[in-house]
Amino acid sequence: MSSLSSPSPLLLHRPLVFAPSPPLRHISPAIPKPSSPPPSARAGARLSRRSRGRTISSCSLEPAPMERTSIAEVSLPQDLLSYARAYWVARFLIAWNINDDDDACVYLYASRKASIFLTDEGIEGYDVKILLEPEYNGLPANVTEKFPHIVNYRAFKISQSVDIGNLLKCQLAAAFYVDGKCENATGLQLPGVLDDLFAYNGPLGAVFSKAAVTLYLWAPTAQEVSVCVYEDPLGGEPVESVQLEEFGGVWSAVGPRSWEGCYYVYEVSVYHPSTSRIEKSTVNDPYARGLSSNGKRTWLVNLDSENLKPEGWDKLADEKPGLLSFSDISIYELHIRDFSASDYTVNCDIRGGYLAFTSQESAGIYHLKKLSNAGLTHVHLLPSFHFAGVDDDKSNWKYLGKDDGEMAKLPADSDKQQAVVTAIQDEDGYNWGYNPVLWGVPKGSYSGNPNGPSRILEFRKMIQAVNRIGLRVVLDVVYNHLAASGPLDENSVLDKVVPGYYLRRNTDGVIENSACMNNTASEHFMVEHLILDDLLNWAVAYKVDGFRFDLMGHIMKRTMVKARSTLQSLSKEKDGVDGPKIYIYGEGWDFGEVAKNKRGINASQFNICGTGIGSFNDRIRDAVLGGSPFGHPLQQGFVTGLSLEPNGYDHGDKSVTDRMLSASADHIQVGLAANLRDFVLTNHEGKAMKGSEVLTHDGVPVGYALSPTETTALELSVDDRCRINHLASSLVALSQGIPFFHSGDELLRSKSLDRDSYDSGDWFNRLDFSFESNNWGVGLPPREKNEKNWPLIKPRLANPSFKPHKHHILAAVDNFVDLLKIRYSSPLFRLMTTNAIQERVRFHNTGPSWVPGAIVMSVEDGHEGRPGMAQLDPIYSYIVIVFNACPTKISLQIPALKSRMLQLHPVQLKSADELVKESSYEAASGCFTIPRRTTSVFVEVRGA
Repeated sequence: MSSLSSPSPLLLHRPLVFAPSPPLRHISPAIPKPSSPPPSARAGARLSRRSRGRTISSCSLEPAPMERTSIAEVSLPQDLLSYARAYWVARFLIAWNINDDDDACVYLYASRKASIFLTDEGIEGYDVKILLEPEYNGLPANVTEKFPHIVNYRAFKISQSVDIGNLLKCQLAAAFYVDGKCENATGLQLPGVLDDLFAYNGPLGAVFSKAAVTLYLWAPTAQEVSVCVYEDPLGGEPVESVQLEEFGGVWSAVGPRSWEGCYYVYEVSVYHPSTSRIEKSTVNDPYARGLSSNGKRTWLVNLDSENLKPEGWDKLADEKPGLLSFSDISIYELHIRDFSASDYTVNCDIRGGYLAFTSQESAGIYHLKKLSNAGLTHVHLLPSFHFAGVDDDKSNWKYLGKDDGEMAKLPADSDKQQAVVTAIQDEDGYNWGYNPVLWGVPKGSYSGNPNGPSRILEFRKMIQAVNRIGLRVVLDVVYNHLAASGPLDENSVLDKVVPGYYLRRNTDGVIENSACMNNTASEHFMVEHLILDDLLNWAVAYKVDGFRFDLMGHIMKRTMVKARSTLQSLSKEKDGVDGPKIYIYGEGWDFGEVAKNKRGINASQFNICGTGIGSFNDRIRDAVLGGSPFGHPLQQGFVTGLSLEPNGYDHGDKSVTDRMLSASADHIQVGLAANLRDFVLTNHEGKAMKGSEVLTHDGVPVGYALSPTETTALELSVDDRCRINHLASSLVALSQGIPFFHSGDELLRSKSLDRDSYDSGDWFNRLDFSFESNNWGVGLPPREKNEKNWPLIKPRLANPSFKPHKHHILAAVDNFVDLLKIRYSSPLFRLMTTNAIQERVRFHNTGPSWVPGAIVMSVEDGHEGRPGMAQLDPIYSYIVIVFNACPTKISLQIPALKSRMLQLHPVQLKSADELVKESSYEAASGCFTIPRRTTSVFVEVRGA
């Protein structure tokens, strides 16, 4: 299977870092609240906290069952209209979860000026009142498929004579009457009817022709839209103001070609349910392809302009590094600012930005070249679109300044460093960027000038430069949530244009926040349309090579499948892009309001398999390191001393920890076999089991993929800690599937044990490509996310024996490079099909009599001219990998591997690690001797 376009889902193994816990991604702004929910509803809301592996989801606010109470006994709550508990699901159909009463009457009300209010007598202040008729056949299948969470709601029909389009521009309410008394009332959610009536596949944004610029904005609920055109990116008066005209929900205006290079904003007058008013909002174009500083205005830019292209840009597709199969991919996750902010071999004017990647003689680029030469294929860049949290204008940034030098003198366990860092964290130049504002424009803070062409040109130069050192580029896209909502927040865009449409809401009409905040709803047609158009923009206009989807499980599977198909259809001849080599993957966690397909079939780990889309594998991470990112930091795993070298944490008695260690080995073996759900192995009890039958502690199957491309103790010495890091890295690097590394894994990067450094500044996030430091012991990590663990962290930071020296860091780099070289020395490490893994991969040292702490995996090849298994590797016919997590040397006899002509891998024979060279194999007995905390690779050379 060599075709890149074949449907083979990608299994990615998560990074394993020197620190006990991988960092979390989090967004800091407050959760948007409903207009005026009762205190009990507000108390039920929870903001989810998430990591690269696990999530704790927010609670949905579900309406309590409504008891029939006489209006004479209790007045109606006056905030009922601030909710939206009815759904206008299709052109002539409304759904509402109300009592089934033959004597009841349900009415729809509309007010053009938003003057509706509720009294004890019912709805007042309306322009239009429409009787709704019961639909006794219930909601049709196409509606319940799109909105499965309201499958049991009652259905009501609207007369086909009603002018629906005009009604949707009004404040709307529904009310339920019995015997002439109002018993219930609510606002309405409109995405269903908007999709039914106004779904649109045409152009949006600015479209350039030879003589004109045409603007298109999808805003079917807007009452008026105008555009203000400016010459200046930030100040000045508009040089022109033009009213847009509407047709079919799309507003448009035609301007002269001289508008190119100007800036513009829309003024949209629209009813906004969060304020119950007609709001006139100034807003950027959701399809912006250029911006002024901090997204003040949209820049009218034609991305096809020659002056925006670096030299040789149009031929870049022909210069891309080779990629024969997705199975050959390995990924290095990197934050743009981290890469060069502390690299003094980079010109100070471009440190921390796009152009640092063009500095070919810098220490960072030298390091990336070294990894590329060893086999690394892709660099994954953390969010680089326009996000909130960092001012684009560098003159407004605050720096540590003279405090930097003073902080370096402070004790390694002091809390003063974090206090200085957090005091300016909202005003410095640092943030990971998981708080999207506009998806389609490069972030201005990484460019030399946030106004005009710099950010576009420099971003393209970055892509070109990285490609030219042999690496492809993956962009981190965050389509699952937005930084802001409502008509007033300057970072709100989509919710100003079509309020209530782009964001997913619960059954009360409150915005869902399980993905951090302002969850988007790709189940809505125009949300999906925007995502697909945005992907095309980055793929064609910026020639990126792949996309990593943040919280992909919050996006519908249908959207992801369309995304893959759309990208795969691109061609070099037509689009200047080799679409079949664009690779997409994401976090397939299944939680929150989308869990278990409650909002439609979502792109979770279990749903996405078989589509050719990759999902991260958290199972191997938890088994290797122990516990989970939300567990106690002293929980031990396979490589961190579980059962073999207890650290004092109460895991249970020896029999319990032995079972835990055996189960961890099972989980890791499934992971080494690409997490295939149908791969058969012998578990720790000696039973033959499929990967899907091996379960985590909470009963979740460890194996879920259909194809390989889907998918510490206080007294330890620093030398042993480094060996643990080497061992953990090897479990990722030598697995079947796609290895995924966090930048700094190979440098023993610690972040001073900060578990969530998304906004911890350069001080805690420093990457040092001079290898002088791994940033250990630079103070207690920030209080907000780490204080409860300070009692554990403090003695470790204070202990000088924990701090690695330069020779330790260099040894880690050498080990990482060796692992890459080994992985790319044979196609047997990168099997492309499920059948190939089933046929060739075996695990030894299994069952109740296993030698604890050792995993032995073999990969067999066929022989040219012999029947049976095909030959893949011209050099090696058999490979054995032994992972020894024990603190001592082990010898283990594997009868099935007797009499093979195995020898230590040539890369390890030449390794700077003297310990691995002590590994040996005795053919007569099949006995392997492996040094402590070492991964040894043995190969059988053809013809030996």
